[in-house]
Amino acid sequence: MRRLFPGGPAGLAVLAGLAVLALLAVLAVPAPAWAQGTGLPTISLSVGDSQEGGQLVTGLKILFVLTVLALAPAILVMVTSFTRIVVVLSFLRQAMGMQSVPPNPVLVGLALFLTFFVMAPVWQQINANALQPYLAGQVTEADAWQHGKAPLMRFMLKQTREKDLQLFVDLSHMEPPKTQEDLPLQVVVPAFVISELKTAFQIGFLLYLPFLVLDMVVSSVLMSMGMMMLPPVIISLPFKLILFVLVDGWHLVVGSVVGSFYS
Repeated sequence: MRRLFPGGPAGLAVLAGLAVLALLAVLAVPAPAWAQGTGLPTISLSVGDSQEGGQLVTGLKILFVLTVLALAPAILVMVTSFTRIVVVLSFLRQAMGMQSVPPNPVLVGLALFLTFFVMAPVWQQINANALQPYLAGQVTEADAWQHGKAPLMRFMLKQTREKDLQLFVDLSHMEPPKTQEDLPLQVVVPAFVISELKTAFQIGFLLYLPFLVLDMVVSSVLMSMGMMMLPPVIISLPFKLILFVLVDGWHLVVGSVVGSFYS
């Protein structure tokens, strides 16, 4: 106790007094006379019956906005190009045999900026067709949602395989729509995600091939020299690095991943 509160009983008394002041402030109870004039802020919290139905609607809207903000990272991963890019970059790091180089913040940062680049045309359409008209009061919230959803749906449907869409249509037991644009988001988003994962795994397999061949060559040379106790990864890693630099690997990988969204 003496280590935590160097002042002994006096220190505990001070902390208890501060705790009482904080509790009084939260409950909006006037502070006692000895605490007035200290300039401590007070917070008023009240719960009562709503006199107007609009107040409840406003509260629900605020709750919905806070929920969307809390789920913003997941939404960014699910409905954009981020999934494919970050998985491919992770495969590249694993194929080269480096567990922590480049570090995770660098890979995620690069994936985010590449996502901004790929999604820029979509976000521009959402801003022009939905956000700006809604801020100007020209369209309602429902119309803004429909106009903003359309470019994102077109992007996801372009990258989604038909059999993945059909899978979730069958699982949802819904009537087959006339066009893909009539599909709901709860069908398009998971189909888009598994399509992105499959595409990322295909690109990752192609990335692994040259490094796998190099590992096999180094392993065969070491075995022929009788150096079976030496891990081949230690010897092959410098050759992987120089090969990756000589072929301008980052240029090829980034160009291929970003270009796959436009093919």
